[in-house]
Amino acid sequence: MLLSIVLSFIETIGVGIIMPFISIATDFNKIFTNQYIYYFYNLFDFKSSLYFVVFFGVVLIFFYIFRAIFTLFYFYMLSRFAQSRYHIIAYRLFENYIGLEYKKFIDMNSSLMTKNIITEANNLVELITKLLFLLSESFVLIFIYSMLLYVNWKMTILLTILLGMNVLFLKLFVSKKIKKAGIDREAFQSRFYKIISSAFGNFKIIKLKSKDEVILNEFENASINFVKANIKAQTLFHFPRVFLEMIGFSLIAFIVIYLVLKYHTDIKAALPILMVFVLGLYRLLPSVNRIFGAYNEILFKLQALNIIHNELIYEKENLGDEKIDFKEKIELKNVNFAYNPKKSVLKNINLTIKKGEKLGIIGESGSGKSTLIDIISGLYKPVSGEVLIDEELLNDKNVKSWRKKIGYIPQNIYLIDGTVAENVAFLEEIDEDRVKEALKKANILDFLEKHHEGIYTKIGENGIKLSGGQRQRLAIARALYHNPEVLILDEATSALDSETEKKIMEEIYKIGENKTMIIIAHRISTLDKCDRIVEIKNGEINN
Repeated sequence: MLLSIVLSFIETIGVGIIMPFISIATDFNKIFTNQYIYYFYNLFDFKSSLYFVVFFGVVLIFFYIFRAIFTLFYFYMLSRFAQSRYHIIAYRLFENYIGLEYKKFIDMNSSLMTKNIITEANNLVELITKLLFLLSESFVLIFIYSMLLYVNWKMTILLTILLGMNVLFLKLFVSKKIKKAGIDREAFQSRFYKIISSAFGNFKIIKLKSKDEVILNEFENASINFVKANIKAQTLFHFPRVFLEMIGFSLIAFIVIYLVLKYHTDIKAALPILMVFVLGLYRLLPSVNRIFGAYNEILFKLQALNIIHNELIYEKENLGDEKIDFKEKIELKNVNFAYNPKKSVLKNINLTIKKGEKLGIIGESGSGKSTLIDIISGLYKPVSGEVLIDEELLNDKNVKSWRKKIGYIPQNIYLIDGTVAENVAFLEEIDEDRVKEALKKANILDFLEKHHEGIYTKIGENGIKLSGGQRQRLAIARALYHNPEVLILDEATSALDSETEKKIMEEIYKIGENKTMIIIAHRISTLDKCDRIVEIKNGEINN
């Protein structure tokens, strides 16, 4: 803001200082008739009018060089500030998403979250930049306008009325359309991201069903409408400049007509005043245009502000670091859970799991098995009831400590596009010995060292270069890397054929011999080595 005011002041001097220079260059006698110019003439003790005019011109040249450098410095500072905001906004968005409760996170759309971090955060930064730029140009407008008022207030007021009417016309008819284009842009861009995410995530299914045309038609529709909104906005962005230039040149002609009619002769005597208004309009009209352009771009990107604001008001999990020990048992007492108040998923669950026990859980799809696992692991909070670890209540203060004790093997594992070691040590420092030990326990190390590049084998996006069984073994190794006390398998082998599943389950039972294991499975044969099997039916436990 301070730089904006200084720059505006410099811009005003740049316009106003030309008039006295031209005035004395065309008539040296004006050096002695103008008290301000004569003051500087005496101050520097000039002996010749010629040398004074030359000196004045050289000062002007250095002034304009300084103005150019300062202007570039201003834009550098403006850009640095704005881009720093992008980092802060993008980081806060990502921090907010990562900090969401698991229950809230699964209701979110990952493609829209990605769009918000990458696109909408950038749009908001552009909005902030335009706002600062608008303020800067407003100061230029105020200073130059004040100078014009000083030179000839009657003509300035008349010009203000004419310009004001035109600006009002632009606001009423152009800005409204730009704002609507901005809303359309956001809506179609959201569809854009969703279609891309869906297509890449279901690529194999699209290929198998030969439905390329369907997804391409959807993409084309979203893309065309997104582009149309941008074309409309970009065209309208130029309208104020073209319109105001037309008005500006017409106003200059109008001023000349006014002066000719006033003096009933040529305008040589009024040339200095005319020069001020010509130069003033020359700088004033671009300012009005930039202010209006910035205002319109703010309207176009305004939806980004609403989106970012709404995304940043989500409450993050506020979890403590209190330690919790697990030496005896996990106990669920009268636990109830629902995703929405109208329909319960789990009803009055009472369950005790002893340390070292192997518990199998069966039930139909949608019966609440995975939800129960998420409550045990501390990802969900019961609507009512308690989860106790050795008689200590599991809550926000100690749940982080509890989660660290759990090794989780899901049915659908997501692997990053990197090496085996990066996937096994996921989010932790890579310890080669520990990685190899985990892979050895998962019975995949020999295969990787024999046929590939060992722990530095590249596996492709989501492990596309591995078979289903190999991916599952990698998931097991990841779960074992930090040596968990509790091992949870959420239908971890249901996607495998019976023979592969049997082999992997034998390895898992062997690995988990001294661990507490909770295993969800569709097939009862998968749970043949469990100490106990419970069935969940309609959200209730049948022992």
